[in-house]
Amino acid sequence: MAKVVQLVGLFLVVAGISGTVDALATQPFMSPVLNFLNHVIPHIDALKGYEVISNLSMAILGVIVVTVVGNREGQRD
Repeated sequence: MAKVVQLVGLFLVVAGISGTVDALATQPFMSPVLNFLNHVIPHIDALKGYEVISNLSMAILGVIVVTVVGNREGQRD
């Protein structure tokens, strides 16, 4: 179960970074692959105008999830 949560956290990190790059400028590489991840934040009306902050927050949340789950696994060993 911990690996699934870490995978979700990793997805949040990648999607947040990808969305931030896409909000600031056109993605310079792998845009078809990375733009697939950017469809959550732009379609939420309450976040219009706050795309960069929202995407960075999503990336930070992903880092926190991966770190917390990793620390909990390390404590069990």
